[in-house]
Amino acid sequence: MTVTSAIPATMRAAVLHGPERLILEERPVPTPGPGELLVRVEAVGTCGSDVHYYRHGRIGNFVVREPLVLGHEAAGTVVAAGPGADSARIGRRVSVEPGTPCGSCGECRPGRYNLCPDMRFLATPPVDGAFCEYLAVHQDFAHEVPDSLTIEEAALLEPLSVAVWACRKARLGPGDRVLITGAGPIGLVAAQTARAFGARDVLVTDVLPHRLELARSAGATTLDVSGTPLRRAGYTPTVLLECSGVPAVSNEAIRTVGRAGRVVLIGMGGDEIPLPLSRVQNYELELTGTFRYAHTWPTATALVASGAVRLDSLVSHGYGLAQAERALTVATRDETAVKAVIYPQR
Repeated sequence: MTVTSAIPATMRAAVLHGPERLILEERPVPTPGPGELLVRVEAVGTCGSDVHYYRHGRIGNFVVREPLVLGHEAAGTVVAAGPGADSARIGRRVSVEPGTPCGSCGECRPGRYNLCPDMRFLATPPVDGAFCEYLAVHQDFAHEVPDSLTIEEAALLEPLSVAVWACRKARLGPGDRVLITGAGPIGLVAAQTARAFGARDVLVTDVLPHRLELARSAGATTLDVSGTPLRRAGYTPTVLLECSGVPAVSNEAIRTVGRAGRVVLIGMGGDEIPLPLSRVQNYELELTGTFRYAHTWPTATALVASGAVRLDSLVSHGYGLAQAERALTVATRDETAVKAVIYPQR
């Protein structure tokens, strides 16, 4: 292992031991393996999946059966290199792509590595995540970022990658009219990404005024569906990016999509949705799911570096590692919460 500065033997980690049982522990600092870099973690965004694991101890078939470190939206500085890794990268700032695929299966070989059945994804049982001070990452998935990006922006390239992947799946381009249902963090970055991809107009729906205001500040028009149902808005999109994960919302939104339109389901809610099949068939709609992302970090980085996408407006709260539980529960105390960021070195 190549090291250029002193690294402690132990580190702090926020560890989930069961629903609503998050404990700050001392753990050994990981030793980077072949091809891996050791990253000093400096910012980690909290995601809805982290909150779900904290509250329920599971997401679908992924069950927390043993203590688990949460967090997968991470960025920091490389401090060591394992055997075969590029030691010249020590000292550089990186954004962590949290999934490491096998690289050789029938999904990885054609480039669909997000669908790798043997994917090891941070904070997905049994793989520990980034609510800790140091993290070992394969060098191919530690993406260097320019100095113009803040450490928060570097961490939030992960949710931005979800939006980039969804826009690619939708083949979104100049002239498209885009409907985005749900103004959570993914919906908000999807609105900006759709604009950057050339959409001529973007409509974002939600029921929370502060989130709709954030969408407007990002250049979207908005609709508060608590007062005006979407079906009465008279908006006919060519692309629907469904970010709410609410089956009834998905159903209503699909019914508005114009002929030959594209529907991308992003939000994860119920296992099933009532599908308006006559609309899908008669209008020849294309409907697809989306699962994480692949090959998105260069585009996401360029969008932020150019100013086409701003991520700073998403950060509503910041906490030290010892306050990780407060970060995961902030939305229950503050309805204006959008994205809480944890700073493990604090």
